Amino acid sequence: MNGAIRALLVIAFVALVTFFTRLLPFVLFPEGKETPPYVKYLGKVLPFAIIAMLMVYCLKGTSLLEWPYGLPELIAVAAVVVLHLWKKNTLLSIGVGTVLYMLLVQFVFIT
Repeated sequence: MNGAIRALLVIAFVALVTFFTRLLPFVLFPEGKETPPYVKYLGKVLPFAIIAMLMVYCLKGTSLLEWPYGLPELIAVAAVVVLHLWKKNTLLSIGVGTVLYMLLVQFVFIT
């Protein structure tokens, strides 16, 4: 198969999958129909579960016995917690925490 044809097929497939994943919520939960209780429940608990999962993943390799002793991670996690309790915006909390952590490890706690 030609490389250009293969690339076009991959792009078309990805576009179709993206389209159908965007369409699926409108098909499953049409306007005017009551949202199922389990979907409301997931909408309430998933942001906290996602943040907890990201924290475990990000902190699993942190060394508390070597410089910088986990300080950038601690500062970024504290910022995420405070910001999330204040603004209750998951995307903002994760974004600010990520940017703060990267600034700390790149410019402050240089190893």
